Amino acid sequence: AAVLLAMTLVHNALKLFTLPQGGSVDLAMIPIFLFALRWGAGWGLLEGFLFGLLQMFIDGAVAWGWQSLLLDYLVAFTPLGLAGLFRGKGRGILLGCFLRFVVHYISGVTIYAITMPTELFGSVYTSPAMYSLIYNGSYMLIDTIICLVVFGVLYRPLDKYLQARDIIRR
Repeated sequence: AAVLLAMTLVHNALKLFTLPQGGSVDLAMIPIFLFALRWGAGWGLLEGFLFGLLQMFIDGAVAWGWQSLLLDYLVAFTPLGLAGLFRGKGRGILLGCFLRFVVHYISGVTIYAITMPTELFGSVYTSPAMYSLIYNGSYMLIDTIICLVVFGVLYRPLDKYLQARDIIRR
């Protein structure tokens, strides 16, 4: 758990790219999904929560306000662990990514609506709901596709690990 959590923090620090309007794309969710798919949803939820907690301090977000802390860090990353409901199968990745998107969407509509710019991707938005959908959807869709591709490539080599068949029992 600690090694995969450390890998998550490293992957989070190494951004693949940042979109012009904000939102970054990285590989941080992959170690959390690996952990959750192997050890189940209960431990996966804890791993996601711990990542959100640590990231909150590393990003300096403790000064942003409690609403942002709760939604954008603790609540957003905790549901990634629900991938463990599909223990040993990649379907949980879609569930985890979707739930993270929903939390960020709610945060955008409720907390960040007041700071909403009127222009995004060359379009003018007056609705916080539409703005949050486009803003959060833009980077979360890319993150989701990357996770699915990586797990598509790694599924066969990691099959024994994900199915917990790599443990020697006596």
